[in-house]
Amino acid sequence: MAKKSATRRKSTTQQLSSPGSAVRSTPIGDYGFLSDGEVSALLSPNGAIEWMCVPRFDSASVFGRILGREAGAFRIAPEDVLVPAEMRYLPGTMIIETSWGTPTGWIIVRDALIIGPWHHEDDRSKTYRRTPNDYEAEHMLVRTIRCVSGEVQTTMDCEPVFGYGKNHARWEYTGPGYHAGTASCDDGDVTVSLTSDMRIGFEGGQASTRTLLKQGDTRFVCLSWGGAVPVRTYQEAYDKQVWTAHHWQHWLARGRFPDHPWRGYLQRSALTLKGLTYAPTGAIAAAGTTSLPETPGGNRNYDYRFTWIRDATFALWGLYSLGFDWEAIDFFSFIADLVTDEQDIQIMYGIGGEKKLTEVELDWLPGYANSRPVRIGNAAYAQRQHDVWGALLDSVYLHFKAADHLDSRIWGILDAQVTEALKYWREPDAGIWEVRGELQHFTSSKIMCWVAVDRGAKIARMTGEDGKAAEWELAAQEIKDDILANGVDERGVLTQHYGTKALDASALLAPLVRFLPPDDPIIRKTVLAVADELTVNGLVLRYKVSETDDGFSGEEGSFTICSFWLVSALCEIGEYDRARKLCARLLSFAGPLDLYAEEIDAHSGQHLGNFPQAFTHLALINAVLHVIKLEADHQQIASGAWAGSVDVPDARDVSSGEDVPQP
Repeated sequence: MAKKSATRRKSTTQQLSSPGSAVRSTPIGDYGFLSDGEVSALLSPNGAIEWMCVPRFDSASVFGRILGREAGAFRIAPEDVLVPAEMRYLPGTMIIETSWGTPTGWIIVRDALIIGPWHHEDDRSKTYRRTPNDYEAEHMLVRTIRCVSGEVQTTMDCEPVFGYGKNHARWEYTGPGYHAGTASCDDGDVTVSLTSDMRIGFEGGQASTRTLLKQGDTRFVCLSWGGAVPVRTYQEAYDKQVWTAHHWQHWLARGRFPDHPWRGYLQRSALTLKGLTYAPTGAIAAAGTTSLPETPGGNRNYDYRFTWIRDATFALWGLYSLGFDWEAIDFFSFIADLVTDEQDIQIMYGIGGEKKLTEVELDWLPGYANSRPVRIGNAAYAQRQHDVWGALLDSVYLHFKAADHLDSRIWGILDAQVTEALKYWREPDAGIWEVRGELQHFTSSKIMCWVAVDRGAKIARMTGEDGKAAEWELAAQEIKDDILANGVDERGVLTQHYGTKALDASALLAPLVRFLPPDDPIIRKTVLAVADELTVNGLVLRYKVSETDDGFSGEEGSFTICSFWLVSALCEIGEYDRARKLCARLLSFAGPLDLYAEEIDAHSGQHLGNFPQAFTHLALINAVLHVIKLEADHQQIASGAWAGSVDVPDARDVSSGEDVPQP
């Protein structure tokens, strides 16, 4: 652990630049992630909020400096100091504490997107579709400052730029004195308000304060929106942060986490998934950002602030496994709302259930580390990807097994989507990676069509629909036979698609969804082939770009989700030592705050792609629980009787169509 801490301290001083460019940017993995379940923000180690969209995760940014220096930021820090002494989450929370040391003193800044008690007592929320909780977002970012020793000249600069950095703000004072103001622009309907116990001045589109803090002094700044009543005193700000901290700690206490050294990674992943959940609908956003590049200076830049149907199985698996049944039910209900009475479902939707996610390029933004284009929306929503039916029906099956209840809407969904899978499984598609090249008969898509029909048959059998079950069991066997005849090469390895010898990391899903038993030679050979041939420095690529027509140019980093899949798959085939070693290595690559982006550069260890990435954290949960379970089995065998206490779900069964632990 000491070695990792040293690496983390160093990482905040490194900068990332694109090839041939003087542009230097904060490493993606060094950002902190804040959320209130409706709005999220990224906090740079330099004390600046550099990404924040209002009033939803997928709204236009108010602070967008991560994609362009002129796109707005909100910084609090000592004057003339850029690197903090430490940046950490308060334990069990989504509140970030940054400690700053200067030659003359120390200050501590705490940042929180505030969550408070449910306040719709005399009216009904216009956005909530799920069962109301005891709490909800208060639509304010509260930043507190405390001088703990000496004296520190402290600055605050708040420069919102609306519309993804296009529309500069106009500030106006509100109330007497210099303690409150409102920012707006002519071309937009979003306004933000700033209140502070420091004196605020306006210079163009920037609101600023300059003050000397001495030991024992405290100050606050509150940014609010959407009609929220802002805090007016430091005590109010402190009380709001305490309530928010207790909320997160109480929420985390509901979970079930094994007593293990890796528990902290599971807890931070759970908090991150909760932070990426859009509370009004229960949707889990794939990531909190758009257009963070897979290659610095490259064009593999996408908007991930939407929800993918394929995330459903792993999301439900992770949430149920860790004891967060309510969140699992909310996400499943969101999915059910979308697909009920729908024959032709999409692969992805907006977090509010939107179906049209038109992709647009923002040509005025240079992008992170000069990585153009910056995109909003995602054209992949219109693609045909045949894995969607398997992901949906596996989640239906998992929900039914875990919750021991089948929603009245589910049978109609089941019948319609199994029918769709049977209608289209013989046709080519864009595959799990949403390639924009030629459609292919992707093997993983065929496997997920098999999952759709197999899970449909299982549910039919469990609910007494024996005729349907028998029909679908025969159809599932036909799909499996076709895959084994066309998607396996002469070595006995599952290939990327029919008619090629190329490998694809998505084949690692085969043992996880129980396409074949873990001891089947095809499974073992496939897992080891990916481990030995589709890795760079031990980290797994999605595929080799030289062998795949994906519609883009340039290289990409290793996909962290694929590396975690490999951990789980190695556990499945009994390669415990190799799995544990890889898992430990992947955990060592976590950002300073135990967060993960989409990719890790296999040479530098830098995080790449959108951040934080839900699918990566879901795969982490799956992999870590696999290893802990196998570790407990090994210790029990070695000792003859297990003397410890590791209470962990059977990671090999939860998403497999086998027994699921009951909540």
